[in-house]
Parts: sequence; C-alpha cells; structure tokens
Amino acid sequence: MKRTVIAIACVLLAGPALAQSLGEKTGVNSALGVAPTTADFVKEVAVSDMFEIESSKLAEQKGNAQEKSFAQQMVTDHTKTSSELKALVGNGKVQATLPTALDSSHQSKLDKLKNASGKDFSSDYNSYQVSAHEDAISLFDRYAKGGDNAALKDWTDKTLPALRHHLDMAKELGRAPSVGQSK
Repeated sequence: MKRTVIAIACVLLAGPALAQSLGEKTGVNSALGVAPTTADFVKEVAVSDMFEIESSKLAEQKGNAQEKSFAQQMVTDHTKTSSELKALVGNGKVQATLPTALDSSHQSKLDKLKNASGKDFSSDYNSYQVSAHEDAISLFDRYAKGGDNAALKDWTDKTLPALRHHLDMAKELGRAPSVGQSK
C-alpha cells in the first residue's frame, strides 16, 4: 500500500512537468488550443520541416507534374524556414535543442512513400501534405497566440501566411483542372 501511494505521488508530481510534451505528442494541446512550450514548438517545427523536405524530394522524383511543381516549392520554402529556425536557436534568441532526425511517426510515413509508386504514392503524398500543413498551422497559430519567446512569436507571425498558402496548394493536389472554367 505504501509503495502504491509513493508511486501515485511521483506520477502526480511529474505530471505537470510532462504535461506539455505529452499534450503536444498526443494532440491534446491542439484540441484544447494550448500553446506548446518553446522546446516542443522548436522540436515539432524542425521535424516537420525535415519531413517536408525529404518527402518532397521523393515527390520531385516520383510525383506527377503537379506534385513535382508543388514539391519544388516545399523544398525551397521549408529549407528556408529550417535555416531561419536554426539561426534563431544558434544566435541564442531561442533556448531549445534542434532534433537531428525524424521522429518514428514521420519516419514511417517517409518509409511508406519510399516504397510507394504511381497512384499509391500520389494518394499518400497528397494526404500527408494536407495533414502536415493543417498541423503546422495549428502549431504556429497556438504559439503565436500564447508562446513565451518574443523572437519566436514574431517568426511564427511572419511564417503563418506561407503555411496557409501551402495548405491551399496541398488541397489542390490531385484535383483535375476544370475544363473551360477560369479561376
């Protein structure tokens, strides 16, 4: 009984320290609109950028013409945001550690894309792009509103319009152009 009480006390005491990371990892923070910690934000953005770059390099090789064009834009834009984030961390304006590899979730998606071709590749790549950009907009939006680092909040405000544009473009992937209609 004494061990159980001690174990419960440890879990309760550790809970607040783990809440942000666990909340970000499980999507609870997103559902509740809670701003991520600076460390979580930096990690999520860095992993997202790595995934965007690597998956889009695959699309430049395997995708159709529309996907190849979109992928080139993703590689260019996410390489830029990745460099900007590294600079913010590198110059000391943001105290965080940048990950050097994809997390298991993103790695499994990338592996799936590596092994796919044709319509299967297009279907997966296109849906990953929509969900990745929806997640990124949520993450950036929440940090812009409630983050605790001014330099990072400024950067999120400047970056959000491009992410929204990426989402609009991603939603167009795989849609046939309307014949005889102007946009």
